[in-house]
Amino acid sequence: MALDRDIYNRQSFGPTLNASIKKAQVLMVGAGGIGCELLKNLVLTGFGEVHIVDLDTIDLSNLNRQFLFRHEHIKKSKAEIAKEAAQRFNPNVTIIAYHANIKDAQFNLKWFKTFDLVFNALDNLEARRHVNRMCLAADVPLIESGTTGFNGQVQVIKKGVTACYDCTSKEAPKSFPVCTIRSTPSQPIHCIVWGKSYLLNEIFGASEDQAVLDTSEDGDNSDEIAELKKESEALRKIRESVGTEQFPQMLFDKVFNQDVARLRSMEDMWKSRRPPEPLQYDSVLRQASEANAAKESIIQNGQKVWSLEENLVVFNDSLSRLSKRILDLKQQHGDNSPQAMISFDKDDEDTLDFVAASANIRSHVFGIERKSRFDIKQMAGNIIPAIATTNAIVAGLCVLESFKVLRGEFDKAQEVFLTPFAPQRLLAPDRPRAPNPDCPICGNFQTSVSVDLSRATLNDLVEDFVKLQLGFGERDFAVNSDAGLLYDPDETDNLEKLLSELGINQNSFVTIVDEEEEDTFINVVLNIQSSSVENTGKPIKGLEPDKAPEIPRKPKKQPPVEANGITLDIRQRRSDLEERPKDLKRPREDENDMPSMKKKAKMAATDDVVVLEEDEPGTGAITIDDD
Repeated sequence: MALDRDIYNRQSFGPTLNASIKKAQVLMVGAGGIGCELLKNLVLTGFGEVHIVDLDTIDLSNLNRQFLFRHEHIKKSKAEIAKEAAQRFNPNVTIIAYHANIKDAQFNLKWFKTFDLVFNALDNLEARRHVNRMCLAADVPLIESGTTGFNGQVQVIKKGVTACYDCTSKEAPKSFPVCTIRSTPSQPIHCIVWGKSYLLNEIFGASEDQAVLDTSEDGDNSDEIAELKKESEALRKIRESVGTEQFPQMLFDKVFNQDVARLRSMEDMWKSRRPPEPLQYDSVLRQASEANAAKESIIQNGQKVWSLEENLVVFNDSLSRLSKRILDLKQQHGDNSPQAMISFDKDDEDTLDFVAASANIRSHVFGIERKSRFDIKQMAGNIIPAIATTNAIVAGLCVLESFKVLRGEFDKAQEVFLTPFAPQRLLAPDRPRAPNPDCPICGNFQTSVSVDLSRATLNDLVEDFVKLQLGFGERDFAVNSDAGLLYDPDETDNLEKLLSELGINQNSFVTIVDEEEEDTFINVVLNIQSSSVENTGKPIKGLEPDKAPEIPRKPKKQPPVEANGITLDIRQRRSDLEERPKDLKRPREDENDMPSMKKKAKMAATDDVVVLEEDEPGTGAITIDDD
């Protein structure tokens, strides 16, 4: 059977491409909806070696579309089970599975460089950006894919040839006014955001991290925000009781009794809306005896809308689980370590149960409809229901584009959009976009540095590598990490600290920004690789003399040109004069502000999708917001 398949593959692909496929070593990140379909395609196509990385375990809700999994696989590793199922399709393919986070230290730059091609089949923005950065640093082609309901997208990413994932900005998550979330909720989503972005962070995470809340002050809400900051201070004191028997009641009394009573006392706030009703912990607990006896069955039934008493049972149980986890983390990493925190993850049952129960209890207090844990998971994770057919089509497109990558035909690669509701076509292919010179990721000069993280300080990095090895010398420059500014000429407090103390670890990225006004280097991105450097030498391994980099300079900005009293950017004037290609299917970034007589845009009624319609039939195209 395997011999027959190879004969047919050779006839279909040709001997050269078939040989490249059989020798290819590829990485697939994500074994969910797209991942299951993609792995099946890769194995049946005959790719020589496929590595799979996925941190998730199989959930009941996965079974309607992730066809490699069965009911008996629930709670087991997606990567491991996908490997077992797909291996039966083609035993000649080597499949290696990792039940791990792609951001783990083991998946370093050297490891990424071993692959001929990487496929992204992920469902979250942070992981996508990480894989994008690692592939750029390793100079390995990446095929990015995603689906949003019935819409899908496939994009080939090659360093210096095509746009990367971050070349276009991604829409920020919707934010809500802090006073609506904290004081006057009126919808279930308000209570869910409160539980996810406020309460969970205050107790188990970084309390100042409330990006989803709009904390801007004005004359109408400044007093209220000041009062809410007092509440946060009180909650921080409750954090000290985590793990004690009194902890659940202390937290419940604070957020569902004392805070609610304070809000209710503001009579002007409730003239046109129903006032909230404070709850008594002891009273609800007495009524929850029956629910407490059935705790396990309640927690397992995520489709049911829990009663107030059932929510209290889940609230207490999730607090017990989270308290144990946070205490273990603090013991391992220290009380103030960034690693000693728990953040929300839609696939983390502990945080999901806590957010669901907290949101529902708050909904009861404010007379708002309660939701099932299943619904809350979708709302809190901003999930649009996945469609099995969409996943299958996108996975097929990924493999078709991979053939062009293996041939090195990046000029023939296409960025393909799946648009089932477009009037003219299902698939809308387009030429790959060129790299954005202002992209904060691929618009930089990238290199790596080997560091002994047990000894290296920020000063070692600045003096021995940036100034000497990279050639910054006496230039003014800044050093930034994901955590923020680490060094500039006016910020030198961190120089004697170990890099590890500043949150820089294996696979971390550090950005060097040249602050000179003339002959300015473009930004330099360093990928940190942990290495055991001999104690007799410096803790940062220098570059070999013949490999010293030539860092490109930033182009000089063209001055604006005055024309009839109107200042126009030179680039815009030039593009206004140039004739546009007639076969352009969607506008480029430099055309966003230019009017077009032939095209008009309209927003789809239910999706964040812009359909561009042309006068000529059959040439419509679509841009999908990948978030």
